[in-house]
Amino acid sequence: MGINKVAVVADLGESFGNYTIGDDDALLGLVTASNIACGFHAGDPRVMDATVAACVARGIELGAHPGYPDLVGFGRRLIEASEEEIRTDVLYQIGALDAFARVHGGTISHVAPHGRMGSIAQTDAKHARAITDAIAAYNKDYVVICQNGLLADESRKRGLAVGYVFLADRGYGDDGMPVARSHAGGLLHDPAEIGRRVVQVVTEGTVTSVDGNTVPLGHDCDVVLLHGDHPQVLENGTALRRALDAAGIKATGLRDVLAEKSAAATPA
Repeated sequence: MGINKVAVVADLGESFGNYTIGDDDALLGLVTASNIACGFHAGDPRVMDATVAACVARGIELGAHPGYPDLVGFGRRLIEASEEEIRTDVLYQIGALDAFARVHGGTISHVAPHGRMGSIAQTDAKHARAITDAIAAYNKDYVVICQNGLLADESRKRGLAVGYVFLADRGYGDDGMPVARSHAGGLLHDPAEIGRRVVQVVTEGTVTSVDGNTVPLGHDCDVVLLHGDHPQVLENGTALRRALDAAGIKATGLRDVLAEKSAAATPA
């Protein structure tokens, strides 16, 4: 836990047509990286175009945020899809976002599977294989943002770098994983608490669970995530950045974090 740097990312571009979700313009002043919806669980071509352009203009790292084809459920429902369907759906979404990135002179740095697709991939081999097969086939330079589990394992098998993420506004269980949103304490609403927890995770590698226990995560924290649809996301993000600054932790890009981590692990 000797690296006092972390990437701060938010889920962006989740509006659709006439429906607005979150305040992306305000969030862009708080984050160093983005997870941009690719039109399946949220977003549309116009929103993707505008979001990518805004991120490139501010020097914010671009990330693809592929999910299930589930606009109604916001990608948070399990879709009974085959491995081939998952692979091609993810590939399709990465390619779509990359088109906008190229037009605006940007480059995708990472892929962060969204919602239920991303969470089940931590424990389901079919999802983990399909997602990482798609990413590796498209661009092996992309970092996979995920938590401990099969998705991280399958990423490394394919030569993909992993960025470990901590969900800043979610409660964690004694197993070191987020609890369901429906669980008591599953979604946090105290910005100050969110800031304190992130500092704890970055500096100590532990999280205080919803049951009040100190739980080791077993890995570094490379990136902290704010959910763009959280009703208090701006307050949460502001408190988080203030807490990082007060603790002497630099908020920077994910590539910068991983580069320093790699350098620190290399013998002199």
